[in-house]
Formats: sequence, C-alpha cells, structure tokens
Amino acid sequence: MAQQANHPLPGGHQLEEYTIERQLSLGGFSIVYLAHDPEGSQVAIKEYLPNSLALRAKGDVRPIISEEHLGAFRYGMKCFFEEGRALARLSHPNVIRVLNFFRANETVYMVMEYERGRTLQEFIHKHQGHVSERFIRGVFTRMLNGLREVHSHKLLHLDLKPSNIYLRGDNSPVLIDFGAARQTLASDQPMLKPMYTPGFASPEHYGNRKELGPWSDIYSVGASMYACLAGSAPQPADERLKKDTLTPAMVRWEGQFSDRLLEIIDWCLNLNHLYRPQSVFTLQKALVADIHPPHVRSGGWIGRFVDRFRSSPR
Repeated sequence: MAQQANHPLPGGHQLEEYTIERQLSLGGFSIVYLAHDPEGSQVAIKEYLPNSLALRAKGDVRPIISEEHLGAFRYGMKCFFEEGRALARLSHPNVIRVLNFFRANETVYMVMEYERGRTLQEFIHKHQGHVSERFIRGVFTRMLNGLREVHSHKLLHLDLKPSNIYLRGDNSPVLIDFGAARQTLASDQPMLKPMYTPGFASPEHYGNRKELGPWSDIYSVGASMYACLAGSAPQPADERLKKDTLTPAMVRWEGQFSDRLLEIIDWCLNLNHLYRPQSVFTLQKALVADIHPPHVRSGGWIGRFVDRFRSSPR
C-alpha cells in the first residue's frame, strides 16, 4: 500500500484536558503535537497514526481504517498503549518523561514533557565535520545512562539515531521517540515490523527479529557516533551484509580522534551481534575508562581487518 500523508489535528483542538497548539513532527508511525495542559504548561503529545494503516482527511478528527488493516491497527495501538504504560514507569533525566496516556478519537495518545533544545541531528548538520571528541564522549556517556534504564525495564528502543537524541540547552541528552520500542524483551508476542532508519538500524532489523536485543540498540549507538564524525549515516546494514564498503572509523579518522574512541565505534558496528558490546554497561565502561575494547587489540579481528584495509589497493 502506498504511503499517505495524514492531516494533523488543528491548533486550538481540545484533546481531553489538553489544548493543541501546533504540530511538531510527522512520521510514518505517529504525529507529535505541542500542546498545553489546564495549568498552561507546555507538553508534547504523540498520536498513534501509522500512515500505512490509517488515513485522516483534512478537517476530520477520527482516522479512516479499512477492514483489512483494522487488525494490524488495533494490535499496533495495543502495543503503543503498553509502551506508554512501560515508559510512564521510567523516571530518568536522560529519558523523555511520559506524563499520561489515553484513548480518544479511536486511537491512542501519549503525553510527554516538552523539552526545549535541538536534536543531535541538527547539531551534527550545523557543525558538520567539526564535532569534538569531548562532546561525543560527554553526550553519549550520559545518553547511555538513559538507555541502560530503558533496557533494565525490558524495553528496547529499536530506532535510536541522532534525530531521536535531543540536546537540552546545556547539551545534556534526552532519548526521545520510542515509536519503535514495541518489542519488550520479556514478550513472546508477535511483533509489528520494526520501524527503522537505514544506516542506523542493526543487521538484525532486516533479518531474524528473534536476534534483536540490547546489542541492536548498541549498533545504532555506534552508527550515531560514526555520523557525528562523518556528518551523515554510515552504509546501511542490509547493504553491508551484501558488500561491506564501510570504511572503519579507525581507518577513516586515524590521527584525528583517539584510537580508543574509533575502536569503540567499530566495535559497536560489527555486523555480527555476538562481537558487539552485549550490554550498555560494557559499552559505557569502555567509553569512560578509555580502555581497549575486547576483539580490538592488536591481533584482534578489527586489527586484522584494518591492516588488510590499509594494505589493499583502493
């Protein structure tokens, strides 16, 4: 089915006790609005509205869902609602705070704190090619605190990328947009197709979804750090599986950043999930302790690959 654009609810629309001010973003899975509560405090409200399953025309409030898509829409809505409930239990300075979630207009809404700032993607675009190692380490070490909290609640993010890492005015990061966190680690329920972004999605996103785990988010962390240096996303994992042309960070930025940081990025970007850091804690420890990750020391698989890459004619 062709993708279609859904019309947002208009400014001034009353949604339960919230009043919508304007649309903030529109994605394939949801629409996010800026709104205010009865006390006048600003909040962000995410509306579950996958454009492959539902269509809302201009001026309408309720979406039109065809009979053939009703089952998938309802299953996704149930997952979205459960995700809201799970995220509402999280209280961490580096994870967006969910304040409320409710059903209305035959769909589901998630109310979150409204954070002022910009995304890491916007920061990368503005400072293309001039993002410092100190900045990268500072942002990602703190972001990983939030991701650890998410994983400890048996949730995966599954769409981690620079546009889903929000930077407050002091550059402290906040993980946002858990629209893809529809698989819980504790669940054996069938999943909807994961939402993912080429370049940041792990190989497991494209293949055996039973292999998805914390290491899948860790691949996305490595891809996001790579993007900080490159100014753009690395080669998509599905293409890398066919023909890997991604220049390792250790080769591409040799001498420009510490070997430790470049090793860590390549470690996270291993196509085999068993050779990546298996937990956020392991990755954090390497990032903070400034130690050589395993498999990366001289003679390790990355060392041998980098030696071959450097010596091969190009």
